Amino acid sequence: MSGFHPLRFVRGALAQPSRLNRQPDSTDLKAVNIAFVAAIKARMSHVEAMESAIGGGFEQFGAIELSVLRHYGLPIDGHLVDVGCGSGRLARPLSAWLSGTYLGVDLVPDLIEHARSISARPDWRFEVIDHIGIPEADGAADMVCFFSVLTHLLHEQSYWYLEEAHRVLKPGGAVVFSFLEFRDPVHLQIFRDTVTNHKRKHMQPLNTFIERGALEVWARELGMDIVDIRDGSDAVVAEGALGQSICVLRKAG
Repeated sequence: MSGFHPLRFVRGALAQPSRLNRQPDSTDLKAVNIAFVAAIKARMSHVEAMESAIGGGFEQFGAIELSVLRHYGLPIDGHLVDVGCGSGRLARPLSAWLSGTYLGVDLVPDLIEHARSISARPDWRFEVIDHIGIPEADGAADMVCFFSVLTHLLHEQSYWYLEEAHRVLKPGGAVVFSFLEFRDPVHLQIFRDTVTNHKRKHMQPLNTFIERGALEVWARELGMDIVDIRDGSDAVVAEGALGQSICVLRKAG
């Protein structure tokens, strides 16, 4: 890939033009994501479709995601919950490093099956979900990650997911998530393009932008500490920049 564009990195939902004027609920999220993957599968091979469905740079950005989690303290023998795991972009490189346990969840069965296959870790769990929620016990995880997930949710849905992450984390555990923000010129262009596509009634994913002030409010409401917030262009790890901004929250402990 010659260059990274965050709009290609985030996995969108295929919305019908008639739905563009109303906000989707969590049931819509499942339906439109399944439709999106099905449309891609109709145009290319299975492997190409599985990698394209979650954006470009499958191997490149999988390696960056893994390094970001290690940078923010994921233990090699820890338990990671990967919400919106997609087709295994993170799970594949993670499988060669993490000796601990893993739960990957996604709305789309085809993506989950591909992630399970390429990770080749029979000790790991991959589960299809039908709504916003994390099928894990309270206090079980060392870290919860959301790569390119809150970028496609309403703010209320994002906060709901962060509540779930807080519930499943051990004391002292961390949430790592990516997000889009207007202060980033590249992200702002995504907003402009999204507006244009909505006006033209093009099939368009829901692209959501979160301001840092909102993150401060959410952290306070959740009783969590903000560990770090980084721009999308920041190379937090040697492997390169993620393209989306990064926020890390820590549960008291």
